[in-house]
Amino acid sequence: MSAAERGGAAPSPTLKPLSAALAPAVLAFELANRDYFAAAVSDRGDEYFARFTDRYDALLAEQATGACAFYLLVTATGTVLGRFNLYDLADGTAELGYRVAEHASGRGVATAAVRELSGLAASRHALHTLRAATAHENTASQRVLLKAGFVRTGPAGPADLGGRSGSWYQLDLLTIPSAAGG
Repeated sequence: MSAAERGGAAPSPTLKPLSAALAPAVLAFELANRDYFAAAVSDRGDEYFARFTDRYDALLAEQATGACAFYLLVTATGTVLGRFNLYDLADGTAELGYRVAEHASGRGVATAAVRELSGLAASRHALHTLRAATAHENTASQRVLLKAGFVRTGPAGPADLGGRSGSWYQLDLLTIPSAAGG
């Protein structure tokens, strides 16, 4: 019997740093949602899946340098609901990228995780600014960013978005009490 069936709320998914132990769950997440993601962002291609272990190990190594911080939104049962990443951490700024499973979209999961990651960006990674780019046709991602406090700052070109055009958004973490306080 689940927690919901017993009358209690199911445990909320949690953001966890990328780890070797979660590699199989990440691969399952990417495979299950490949077509869904390809509708909004450039497809990773067959080579990504053929060399998944090598690419995943490279992400872990990159995370160990402190240049990036990769997080997974994971349920109590170990299912990955989303990936939330901070790229190119430098001079107090980073770029944010994320993707959420199709079955979890539209329920505020991404917005809540972006808000939580914004707090971690300030408290754990000493960042003061986050930037994110989203394609014009990706209205769901635009809504997530706006609800999480980002503001549109200008155009993003095809080089920023894998061949698509869109907009850049920015969040000043120093003006958000929950992010600044951790």
